[in-house]
Amino acid sequence: MYRNEWLPEVFNSFIENNVQRANTTAPAINVLESETGYSVELAAPGMRKEDFDVNINADGDLTIKMESHQEKDKNRAHYLRREFSYGKFEQTLILPEDVDKEKIGASVADGVLTVTLPKIVKEEQKVARQISVD
Repeated sequence: MYRNEWLPEVFNSFIENNVQRANTTAPAINVLESETGYSVELAAPGMRKEDFDVNINADGDLTIKMESHQEKDKNRAHYLRREFSYGKFEQTLILPEDVDKEKIGASVADGVLTVTLPKIVKEEQKVARQISVD
């Protein structure tokens, strides 16, 4: 299997150095690679698809924004301790050159946001042809 050796460095440098934290812990991020693409998984317990904004910015980088839009219920009990709530989170990842930016997709299931980054499919040139005899 072909592997981009620089890819983990790109993702790691952003994850370690550019996570913006606002009085909360940043969600965990997994980055997986297969022969056909990459997958970014972000832990988001209790979040809904309306709480996410996933886009490609003007520089061609992947931006993931997460903000809880839960309405306050006056009759609800208040937390004495709350550790797994994310108020607001934003992460930007530089995409490798082999990502097909037109086919990126995202979904939320079981408390995980998954962003799929398919690789560009390179068509093999056919070598079959008629050769003229001189």
